[in-house]
Amino acid sequence: MLLHIIARGKIGRSPEADLVERYLKRVTLSHKVTELPDRGGKLPPASPGTVTVMLDEKGKQLTSMDFARRIEGWRDGGTRECRFLIGAADGFDEAERSNADLLIAFGAMTWPHMMARPMLAEQLWRATSILANHPYHREG
Repeated sequence: MLLHIIARGKIGRSPEADLVERYLKRVTLSHKVTELPDRGGKLPPASPGTVTVMLDEKGKQLTSMDFARRIEGWRDGGTRECRFLIGAADGFDEAERSNADLLIAFGAMTWPHMMARPMLAEQLWRATSILANHPYHREG
């Protein structure tokens, strides 16, 4: 299964970009990142068997274990691609939200949208580590 981060805005050469790269190097599933302009630009077409997860302030707050189990279920259920959409600073509108299979939030606090990428990359690494029974992750 492909883990595909699709994010609005150019992260460029920055500490946030370094963190994304650091965590994605550790992810054991296929993955890629697509950047779109802040405004305009179209999502790459989704093939059949694609799940869309949108990072949104109105989303569910999952534990790392819950997130890993979702990914495991999609992977084992034959999902070809899991897309993670990160919006621009103003987020998504209701029409965009209604097209997602799952909305998730990284807590009730407001986060800069450029921080969402490294936070997501870290959680993808953590999820794949959990699924591989890596001893680093500890519940508690």
